[in-house]
Amino acid sequence: MTIWEHIGELRSRLIRVLIAVGIGVVVGWVAFPYVLEFLLRPFFDLVPDGTLIATSPLQPFATRIKVSGYLGIVFAMPVILWQLWRFVTPGLYPQEKKYAIPFTVSALVLFAAGASIAYITLNPALRFLIDIGGQNIEPLYTPDSYIMLIVWMMIAFGAGFEFPVLLVALMLINVLKPRQLLGWWRQATVVIVLAAAVITPSGDPISMLALAVPMFFLYFIAIGIGALALKLRRRKAGRATATP
Repeated sequence: MTIWEHIGELRSRLIRVLIAVGIGVVVGWVAFPYVLEFLLRPFFDLVPDGTLIATSPLQPFATRIKVSGYLGIVFAMPVILWQLWRFVTPGLYPQEKKYAIPFTVSALVLFAAGASIAYITLNPALRFLIDIGGQNIEPLYTPDSYIMLIVWMMIAFGAGFEFPVLLVALMLINVLKPRQLLGWWRQATVVIVLAAAVITPSGDPISMLALAVPMFFLYFIAIGIGALALKLRRRKAGRATATP
């Protein structure tokens, strides 16, 4: 394909993505009340009589637009990934195509797992943040501040859970070796704790531990997967060499 054919292909893929996101935003707008009820559940478990307050007339409308936008991207994610896959596939070698789908699926599953843990952690994290202020401070949150805290926590946890995919990729391209990573487990523990402390939006110790502990175990799982993949590759290469 020429450069102009690539540009035309990219344009057509982007148009399809934008249409999918637009449809997702409409669906998100309709689903907003149910999503808001789901997001408020951890707060209402702690403060049964609590409510969110709007400090400006436009705040509820702006919050609904923001949430609808995020939901639109989430709902359109299968289409986005499919269009990305269709765009990059012609430029991949056969061995690269073999790894693309497992890496994409793993990234999606890990991100969803991280976001789920962030939501589960929200209740004890909110309890800590409410209790640490003392009884003289009443929790009155705006929709924007509360919802954006949840959104950024889910993004932070989801992004944190992606690092095993990067480790496996670096091992497959021989930038890192499993033995090296095993030998660096002490340094990796320090880095994981520091990273969890930095990227956790709430800054509370409960959320930090809820992110750091799974990342610690995912570190060793990634080493195991990388070592197994490299072993299978060497075995396959040996069979190919032995075949006359």
